[in-house]
Amino acid sequence: MTLLEGLVWLGTLTFAATGALAAVRLHFDLLGVLVLAAVTAVGGGSIRDILVGSLPPPALQDEALLWGVAVVGVTVFFLHRYLRAEGRLLYSLDTLGLALFAALGAERGLSSGLGMWGVVFAGAVSGVGGGVLRDVLTGQVPGILYRNGDFYASAAAAGALVVFWLHGLDAELALVTGVATTLALRLGSRVLGLKLPVPRTPDGT
Repeated sequence: MTLLEGLVWLGTLTFAATGALAAVRLHFDLLGVLVLAAVTAVGGGSIRDILVGSLPPPALQDEALLWGVAVVGVTVFFLHRYLRAEGRLLYSLDTLGLALFAALGAERGLSSGLGMWGVVFAGAVSGVGGGVLRDVLTGQVPGILYRNGDFYASAAAAGALVVFWLHGLDAELALVTGVATTLALRLGSRVLGLKLPVPRTPDGT
């Protein structure tokens, strides 16, 4: 298995776990958990693949990967009661999935011949797409639209940009560095309390 294939598996199964965890926290039944796990796992990558014209999306053709998603969903469904600090675990997995898919999305953009902004867009969409679909299906406002507690889409875009910059030097180094960049920006912004500016209301709040 190549590094790229390994990152695809890790990112997909990580996002599957976030979807399943979100579903069990809202008391979805087993089918609901599996659906949310699958949509979260392959949603962002599928949107990216549609944008770059890769049809049908490769993830939907990979039976082994889809079985892996199903196993993760079932495992979370039956073992979630043994997990502690589910909210913290969900955040950690979401951050890892964001970083992995941002780098993978950038790589797919490069292989499709996109320029810098196209690569950044592909990476950002790939990183946040699954989480957006998860939030919508669980009745929440997608975090990308209001998140002001840490960097999210901006961290994914930065990681994708790093992949674009370094890809000509070493493709594997570019992927690893892109993942590390997104992780560092999101986790660092949370620790330091950094956030993007938001509009001020007339009363100054």
